[in-house]
Amino acid sequence: MPSVAEDKAITAAARADKDAQPLTPAQLKAMVPMKALRGRPKSDNKKLLVSVRYSPEVVAYFKSTGDGWQSRMDGVLQRYVHRHLKQA
Repeated sequence: MPSVAEDKAITAAARADKDAQPLTPAQLKAMVPMKALRGRPKSDNKKLLVSVRYSPEVVAYFKSTGDGWQSRMDGVLQRYVHRHLKQA
C-alpha cells in the first residue's frame, strides 16, 4: 500500500492529467456492478454433451474439411435422422 505522501502524489498526478481524472464520490456511488458474462451466449438450440467413439477414417475425413468439422458432422447426422424419420 502506498504511504500517505505517495497517495497524495499519485492523486495529484492523476488530477493533473485532464484525460484521466479520478472519479468523484458521487460518480463512484452511482456505479452499479455489471453482471459477469462468461462463456458463449446461450443457444436456443441446446445440444447434449455425450461421449462417442467414431472410426478413425470418419474423424479424419471430417477434420480434413477444416474448422467447423464437428458442426458438419452433426449436420450429416441430423439429415440422416430426418430422412429416416420420414421413412418410418
